Amino acid sequence: MSDLPTPSERKAEETSLGDLLGEVTRDVSTLIRQELELAKAEVRQTATRAGKSAGILGGAGYTAHLTVLFLSFAAWWGLGHVMDIAWAALVIAVIWGIVAAILYSIGRREMKSVRGAPRTVDSLKKIPDALKRNEEDR
Repeated sequence: MSDLPTPSERKAEETSLGDLLGEVTRDVSTLIRQELELAKAEVRQTATRAGKSAGILGGAGYTAHLTVLFLSFAAWWGLGHVMDIAWAALVIAVIWGIVAAILYSIGRREMKSVRGAPRTVDSLKKIPDALKRNEEDR
């Protein structure tokens, strides 16, 4: 092996510590900016896909609503052949009222079980304690 310094070693010998720290700071800053741009691009692409999917799901929901509406009209009309049309409408309305009450109770029970982000909250609560411990060690 030769005892000649490598170009990096020569540069380190000739450059001040402040200049080296400045270069490191610029490199880290550039890296962070590039990572942020990558994250923005990924989020933009994901948001576009999510928006498109939400639109399709919205269309499916609207179509399902129309299906239920016309099936209800058909059931109302069909019952109208067996009983008075007003009573048939009342029967269909009561059935939908029962469905709505069941869905409401299920939704309410599910909503009560939502706890948010408990692990994140616990983690954030520990940050002040961690900082206090470091200050006490000094």
